Amino acid sequence: MATIKDIAEKVGVSATTVSRVLNYDSTLSVSYETKKRIFEVAEEVSYKKKKSRKDTSPKRIAFVHWYTEKEELDDLYYMSIRLGIEKKCEFYGIQLVKFFQGHDKEMEMEDIDGIIAVGKFSNKQVNELYKISKNIVFADFCPDDETFDSVVVDFEKATKKVVDYFMKQGHNKIGYIGGQEVFKDQTAKIEDLREKTFRFYLSSKGLLQEKYIYTNHFTVNDGYILMKKAIEDLGQDLPTAFFVGNDSMAIGCLRALHEEKIKIPDRVSIIGVNDISVSKYVYPPLSTVKVYTELMGEASVDLLVEKLTSQRTVAKKVLISTKLKIRQSS
Repeated sequence: MATIKDIAEKVGVSATTVSRVLNYDSTLSVSYETKKRIFEVAEEVSYKKKKSRKDTSPKRIAFVHWYTEKEELDDLYYMSIRLGIEKKCEFYGIQLVKFFQGHDKEMEMEDIDGIIAVGKFSNKQVNELYKISKNIVFADFCPDDETFDSVVVDFEKATKKVVDYFMKQGHNKIGYIGGQEVFKDQTAKIEDLREKTFRFYLSSKGLLQEKYIYTNHFTVNDGYILMKKAIEDLGQDLPTAFFVGNDSMAIGCLRALHEEKIKIPDRVSIIGVNDISVSKYVYPPLSTVKVYTELMGEASVDLLVEKLTSQRTVAKKVLISTKLKIRQSS
């Protein structure tokens, strides 16, 4: 496993700076570019190197991200998917043209063979992309599994894994801290399978309590604010365990618990989702559901290459499994 020192040497900053950036230290004054480079290197060093392979007929495809570059820094889940796409394209010898949110209209001027769309897209946005190219793969989203290729995560099973683990550890007061998303064109809210499954599964076990559920956005700061609110609202009735919608939010939850001098995991256990590279560097190291984000990116490229080379007309949906990784926060 790469160390903080390894990351620091690659970026050209001190190990202390790397540690503070990876722990989302809000008091640290560091440039956006330096922060971005630290996170990217942290993600890159977790990959196994692949031998490059030349493609006799390279393709030119577009990568469309529903996030802006700044938003991506607050949710490294999507950064990791992007890096997986980039590395697989390099492996195939494919030219990748990237478009972040706000710049995707420029794609209409490009000569491309297909599109990989990462994130959540409204029906209107899906139709706009379809006008540009019929060869589309959606990563982390499936607008229509009979029409479009997609790569998604089995969040239903992942959520049940977490609840089962907490129950096995003797927890019967289990909370949820998560985010709510809307399409970028504000046309509708997006149903979150983690929260939906959490409610249904705990209800089936007779353990669901609405007062233990807090949601806002999927950011570090929102995790911090929501945990602070839970501590203030619930006092001694604070759940002994929280399932948190992603690792970024979980890191904010850890900070809030530290500030309130609430011991982790003695008083409150935390499990996040994604297993972003940062998770193993925070204190205590974060228990999380490993989502194979780099594999999601790679599988998206594989699907598109297959579709382009075989002229396949039947849509494929790839469901990526997860793995529960227990560290010191639970």
